[in-house]
Amino acid sequence: MTPFAPTQSLEARPQNRRALVFAGLLGLLGVAGVLGLAVGTVGIPPAQVVEALLGLRENPIITELRLPRVLAAMLVGAALGISGAAFQGLFRNPLADPYLMGSAAGAAFGVTLAVSALGGLSSAFAQHAVFAHVPASATLFGFLGAVGAVALTLLLSGGASRTNDLILAGVVVGSVLVSLTSYLMLQDADRVRAVFAYTLGNLAFVGWSGVGSLALYLFCTLPLLWLLGRTLNALYLGEETARSLGLPLSWLKLLVIGAVTLLTAAAVAQAGVIGFVGLVAPHILRRLVGGDYHYLLPASALGGAVLLVLADLLARTLVAPAELPVGILTTLLGGPFFLYLLWRGRRV
Repeated sequence: MTPFAPTQSLEARPQNRRALVFAGLLGLLGVAGVLGLAVGTVGIPPAQVVEALLGLRENPIITELRLPRVLAAMLVGAALGISGAAFQGLFRNPLADPYLMGSAAGAAFGVTLAVSALGGLSSAFAQHAVFAHVPASATLFGFLGAVGAVALTLLLSGGASRTNDLILAGVVVGSVLVSLTSYLMLQDADRVRAVFAYTLGNLAFVGWSGVGSLALYLFCTLPLLWLLGRTLNALYLGEETARSLGLPLSWLKLLVIGAVTLLTAAAVAQAGVIGFVGLVAPHILRRLVGGDYHYLLPASALGGAVLLVLADLLARTLVAPAELPVGILTTLLGGPFFLYLLWRGRRV
């Protein structure tokens, strides 16, 4: 694994530069959101989009189909962005992402197991290739699967204090759970055809209830992770330095892992596995706002939201009237970035 480059430090960036970055991110998010609402199989002029949002014009395409999807993209992207930044700080590794400890594989396995064992979480699972909304029980089983995977990773690694063992155990647990998920799909192909499309990463299934759930998880975990920014800053300087400050590292690490697991499980349960957003967003924003996690965490959340809204827009329009699973698109775009990081890390 590649450590952080020595040139990346916690030195402060000028406040006016940070303000410009945050203003730019908010502006980009607004533009991306309007494009996501306006562009599609049925094009809608931006003026009509604004009127529909203000309640001046009724447009079910906006209010019932595209708006929850765009909001879900923002919330899932924000969850993955902030989770990636937190894990990169926790493990002092720029290649860490929210799925590092097997949480995504665990969530996908939990949903697939529930579909297979219970004969479908709803009639929509069994009867259609896609379903209008992710059932509430799917979120529950996804969360249980993610928590189980992370607990197994912690057990195999010997605890949160053994960082390298955590990474290796997470890779092993994730690989095993992916294999088990594939086995269940092969054994019960008819009933899990819909959930297979969902696990590839797809925002078409998220309704207003899913948006509310994602917003609640973010509201609960974002302040906690921001408060843990001092811990992440200290860990950046090394565990010995952090211990010299009197920080209870084992408990604080468990808090970070728990918060990131909750966010990741919520994102995967609602939208499937969407890779590389949590890897790319923190890298880009670290260069713009610096390494102080009190700024990097909210910036990564905004950056992840922008990236996923734009990626979902591309997924809906590249092969229109059909659409690509957004998880496939983010992997195709994020793969070269990952290879660049490996190449750059070797040079450093």
